[in-house]
Amino acid sequence: MHARRGRRDGYLPLRSRLCASCEPAEVIAGLLRLHGFSTVYLADLDAIRGRGNQTAVIQALRQQFPDIALWVDPGIDTRARYAAWQEAAPGSVPVVGSETLAEAGLLADTLSTDGVLSLDFSGDTLLGPPDLLESPERWPRRVMVMCLDRVGTDAGPDIERLQQLQRLAPGSQLYAAGGVCDLNDLLHLQQVGVSGVVLASALHDGRIGPAQIAELA
Repeated sequence: MHARRGRRDGYLPLRSRLCASCEPAEVIAGLLRLHGFSTVYLADLDAIRGRGNQTAVIQALRQQFPDIALWVDPGIDTRARYAAWQEAAPGSVPVVGSETLAEAGLLADTLSTDGVLSLDFSGDTLLGPPDLLESPERWPRRVMVMCLDRVGTDAGPDIERLQQLQRLAPGSQLYAAGGVCDLNDLLHLQQVGVSGVVLASALHDGRIGPAQIAELA
C-alpha cells in the first residue's frame, strides 16, 4: 500500500516505477534492483488494526530474501503476542509500535538488544503510553521516530523532534521515518546524526535514485 499521513482507510495500492506489481515480493525485488539495501521495513496493517495478520506473507518473504533483514511491525502489544510473533516469524526483527503497546515493561524485558521501538507520532501527540517519553531507560538501542502525519508527503523530516529525542536518549540509535523527500533531506539527517532513514515514496517515484544514494554514501 502507499501510506499517506497515517490515514489508513484511504491507503491505495502502491504504484511505483520500480516494480509492475504491488505484491510485496515484487516491491522488495524492485527496491533491490535500485540499490543493495540490507534492511527492509514492513508494517502489517491488518495486525496493527486487529484485523487478522499477514504472517504467512512475511514468512514467505523471509525465505525468498534470506540476506535481507526484515524489520516487521506486527502490532505487538503484550509479552504474549511478542512471544507468539517470535515463534511464528523467526529471524525477523520485531518492531514494537508505541501506537499498539499495552505493556511498557515489554521494552526493557525483551527488546533491549533484539528489537526496535517505533515512537509513533501524530502531529505533536505520541500515540501510546503517555509516560513512554519519560522513561528512555526502557527503550531498546534502536528507536524509529515515526511521524505518521508526514508519511507519504513532501513535508520533510521532523528535525526538531529528532534532536529533542537525541537529547533525551543520547545512547539510542534513531531512525527517521516520515516526510523525507529528496537528497537534501538525507544530507540534513546525516548532518544531524541519525543512524538511518525509513524511505518509501521518494524511492518509488524516483526523487531519490542511485545517483542520490551514491552521493550520500
